[in-house]
Amino acid sequence: MIDRDLDLKRIRPDFMTTTINDEMSTEERFQNLVLRPIIKLQSDLFIEVFKNYVAKHKNVFYDLSIEKRIDYIGNTIHKDMKFRNSIKGMIIGLFTVEEYKLYIQNSSALNKRMMNIVKERLIDNVQAISDTTKLAAV
Repeated sequence: MIDRDLDLKRIRPDFMTTTINDEMSTEERFQNLVLRPIIKLQSDLFIEVFKNYVAKHKNVFYDLSIEKRIDYIGNTIHKDMKFRNSIKGMIIGLFTVEEYKLYIQNSSALNKRMMNIVKERLIDNVQAISDTTKLAAV
């Protein structure tokens, strides 16, 4: 079990831009030390998962304006429980046992933070999501 925890922490990217201080809430500390590195690690996978989601929903996403695509991403993250649970599983699966124990103490607030970070990651990559599909269609 200790090897698993060390391996999980070792593969996570460093997040040097995040400041950790004593005034932070437990949730904010967890977000910056655990969630952000895991979400950054999984970023490419989340993009592919979202592209698959769009394909399964008749590629409507690609016919929308940029503003509507951003709304589509937000709606998918916040309203589609199956998609949301899938993303949560991809993140929680990379928790150490100790991190999971912290997570379950306040999972509701941490889930909200988790989904907001994933949503921002997808929005930041909305152009890349669109461009790769255009290339595949040519």
